[in-house]
Parts: sequence; structure tokens; C-alpha cells
Amino acid sequence: MVYVQELLGAMKTCIIIPTYNEAKTISQIVRPLCRQGLDVVVIDDGSKDTTASLASAEGATVLRNAENQGKGASLIRGFQHALSNGFEAVITMDGDGQHLPEDAAYFIRLAEHSQSSVLIGNRMSQAAKMPFLRILTNLFMSWLLSLFAGQRIPDTQCGLRLIKKDVLERVKLTTTKYETDSELIIQASRLGFKIESVPIKAIYAGEKSQINPLIDTLRFIRFMARQVWTTRN
Repeated sequence: MVYVQELLGAMKTCIIIPTYNEAKTISQIVRPLCRQGLDVVVIDDGSKDTTASLASAEGATVLRNAENQGKGASLIRGFQHALSNGFEAVITMDGDGQHLPEDAAYFIRLAEHSQSSVLIGNRMSQAAKMPFLRILTNLFMSWLLSLFAGQRIPDTQCGLRLIKKDVLERVKLTTTKYETDSELIIQASRLGFKIESVPIKAIYAGEKSQINPLIDTLRFIRFMARQVWTTRN
């Protein structure tokens, strides 16, 4: 087998997967990634099931949080691990099976020849199977975040991303929940980094989102209010 990193060039990339109780899907995500020779880092955020052991058995490096801290906290821990171990880029993927493992190679190939420092998946061109409420939420949040970022990003809520080392070294992330994805976009844009959207296919199999519609929406509104205040000052 020709491994992805050998085939695609010298960009040393690891896959970061934040997880919380994803035992049903984690093996089918980690296995094909590891078979491609990719470094996979699973951050187990205080899961009560066998997520950590299953990921480890498939070849992933597993970092465990003793208690649930939030997706953002897991991403930050993953980013710190990547920087400490000399990776030049990270790819983030959700642990619920929404993203195709083969897209990792696609993102690495694009990043090798792209001047963009962040590549974000765009599911909106193939959103027929996306829940209608999620479509509306994504459209609104993407419009709003694009205004703050000063560049058009059609699907700001997509968890499949490639982020290069220069961004990870300079952003100072302060949030710990789902709004961390948005915070990274805004900070990277304010630092002058170009963000590129990449059309992808997402899989929806009736999985239940771990986002709390009320609590996480209120948290996002509070986060955006802080961004308005920061911009004015």
C-alpha cells in the first residue's frame, strides 16, 4: 500500500477527532484513516462508553479528558499535541461518521498546492439530505460569520477542516464548546489568513446531534456579542 503522506508530499499532517460517546462510529472512521498511513489523534472527552479503547485498537493515539470539557477544549488539546509533535497541518473531523475518511487525502492534496491556510468543507451544495432546521441554521450562521471574517465561507459550521501550522501558532482560542469552530474562523481572518471552501459530501443517517439547541444557541449569541464589542473597541 502506498501511504497518503508518501504519495502526497512532505506536509506532515495529523487527523484530530474530538469525541464524546462515539463507540458506534469511531472504528469505521479511524480504521481507514490509519490504513492510509495517517496519524490519527482521538481526543476522548470524558466518554462513558468504549470510544477510547476502540479508537486505540484501530491504531489511533488517544488523549483522554477525565471529564467532559466540550468540543472546543478537545480541539485545543489536539492542536497543542500537533504543534508539540512537529505536524505542519491538522485535519479535524467529527466522530459521528458525517465525514468520509477518504476526504482526508483530498484535503491534503489540495493544501499542498493552495495558498490558503484554512480549508473548510462545504456541504451546502449537496444539502438535500441535511435536516431542514440544520440547513437554516447553517445558512444564517455562515452569513453572519462571513460578515465578521470579511470573506465568504458558505458552511462555517462544517467540522471537516484542514488548518495549517501558521494559523495554529498564532490564534489564541478562549472558548471550550461548539463556538470554538467559529472563533477560529474569526481569529484566523483577523490575522490575515485566507480561508478556502472545499465542496464535500456529508453523510446523514439519522444520528442525534450532541448540540443542545437552546444552550448552544445562547452560547453562540453571547460569543458573537463579544465579537461585536471587540470590533467596536
